[in-house]
Amino acid sequence: MIDRLRVVSLWALIALAMFQAVSAIAGGAGLIATAGLGMPPSFLDGGPFRSFVWPGLILIGVVGGSQALAAGLLLARRESALLWSAIAGFGMIVWIFTETGMIRGMSWLQVLYFATGITQLVLVMAMLGVAGWFPRASLSQASRSAISGPQGR
Repeated sequence: MIDRLRVVSLWALIALAMFQAVSAIAGGAGLIATAGLGMPPSFLDGGPFRSFVWPGLILIGVVGGSQALAAGLLLARRESALLWSAIAGFGMIVWIFTETGMIRGMSWLQVLYFATGITQLVLVMAMLGVAGWFPRASLSQASRSAISGPQGR
């Protein structure tokens, strides 16, 4: 049961990181290409940016890049993947807080991405063995148990 839960958690973490990477990269490109994806330039008033170019580049490079790196490391079953997944999840939360503060408003998309960032952090903590009932195991063990199943041991 725990092995199956570990495998489901790993694939959920991979799916979240991939979803967030694609969303951030596409969103950043959209910000740059359309000068704000339909947001009025007044959203930038009082902030450090004069156009949507720098926010778009930050969204692509920092948010999307960290999520893509986390997804790649998770797929490769590198132990550093959990660290990068935590960094990427925290980065998503910081991005959403900063964005809502700068535009002085909120939409359902921001709620969705805040929730995905929180979920990513919860999955990382679970996979690190924070809960006693879900002990820590290496990522390679999670993939081996997925391949061999309980009868393959």
